[in-house]
Amino acid sequence: QLQASGGGLVQPGGSLRLSCAVSGFSSDDFSIGWFRQAPGMEREWVSSIRYREGPASYADPVKGRFTISRDVAQKTINLQMNGLKPEDTAVYYCAAHWTWYSGTYAYPPSRESDDYKFWGQGTLVTVSS
Repeated sequence: QLQASGGGLVQPGGSLRLSCAVSGFSSDDFSIGWFRQAPGMEREWVSSIRYREGPASYADPVKGRFTISRDVAQKTINLQMNGLKPEDTAVYYCAAHWTWYSGTYAYPPSRESDDYKFWGQGTLVTVSS
């Protein structure tokens, strides 16, 4: 189960911290992705990270402004969003998929929403003055 929280209204240039609480998984070998969907737009990938270990990846529009991090003790994946812009306005979702392997090689987290089998409810982020 995934539970996203932390959305709200913020002025341009402001910051928000989204959290994705993870529970009920039989293993910790999965990846978490953050996606967003603006009104009238398709859902787009924002960032992802393996829950257990490994580097993060970011979509170009948020690179340098957003930071994804894991807090294993709290069982959350957080998305720190700084320098927010009006175009960041969207419903943000966290999602998970099991890690894929080829032998001992673990594939990095997917950037495709169809690959994610577990979804939390969205949290609305509105950037407006």
